Amino acid sequence: MTRSTATDLIRILKATLDRLYADFNYPDSATDPIQIVRRFGRRDDREVVGFCASALAFGRVASVLQSIGRLLAIMGDRPADYVRAFDPRRDAGPFGDFVHRWTRGPDLVALVWLLHQMFDRAGSVEGFFAEGDGKAAGDIGPALDSFSTRALALDLRAAYGRVPARPGVCYFFPRPSAGSGCKRLNLFLRWMVRRDALDLGVWSRVSPATLVVPLDTHVIRVGRCLRLTRYASPGWAMARDITASLRRLDPEDPVKYDFALCHLGMMNACGFNRAQGDSQCPLRGVCRPRARTRRRSPIPSVRR
Repeated sequence: MTRSTATDLIRILKATLDRLYADFNYPDSATDPIQIVRRFGRRDDREVVGFCASALAFGRVASVLQSIGRLLAIMGDRPADYVRAFDPRRDAGPFGDFVHRWTRGPDLVALVWLLHQMFDRAGSVEGFFAEGDGKAAGDIGPALDSFSTRALALDLRAAYGRVPARPGVCYFFPRPSAGSGCKRLNLFLRWMVRRDALDLGVWSRVSPATLVVPLDTHVIRVGRCLRLTRYASPGWAMARDITASLRRLDPEDPVKYDFALCHLGMMNACGFNRAQGDSQCPLRGVCRPRARTRRRSPIPSVRR
């Protein structure tokens, strides 16, 4: 492939994805947990609700939204104030029978307690995150690693009593260095750092240029069909690879395309595994799906 041909392909892909981005760039373009976060006006409430909502964003859409709603019913109208005043020994009662897939009440108690300690030490989740953001790295990976490591080094005994060998709260704080795609943390960062009709722009100390795409089954599928990655297995390497491809289209804001790509996949608008194929797909002409066999469409889910 000549350089001019490659340049033309990038130009065509960018134009197509920019149109797709514009089509989805309004608050109610698709059902998504960010709609719950947007209900709160205060920046600190959005930060707390955003972290908790993204932490629970795994599983079926209805189940995710129900669990977020149940957690907010416990936290009340001022979630950030609730976190600041939280005492796990005094306030754990309402979490007793909380279940979201494999996450249990004590894990949510531990999560809120860790957020409390972040507020206590750094004034906000952003402040705590920024303490480990070295700025020199090419993307957010090292800062995420530091964030999760330092979060899990905070006190957990007050939440769990006898802390398990691997407490459930660890699921909310994965690390790129362990190979995780860190999907839910990257989702939270997208909400907090980017600003448009969808994302909230609550944070000011992290650049959108350093963000990494939240890697879920839908982004993986569409990303592979668009040849945005050379990897076949999900994980941090794939997330960085897809982001690097998107960065060629928009160096300052590569993750702008994430919401549209994810929900295109969730809505099955690309025709994946359907009789009509890609006849109605907005990416038709730039997407090159691999051969696959027909199977029943999956149950819609939120960012697995």
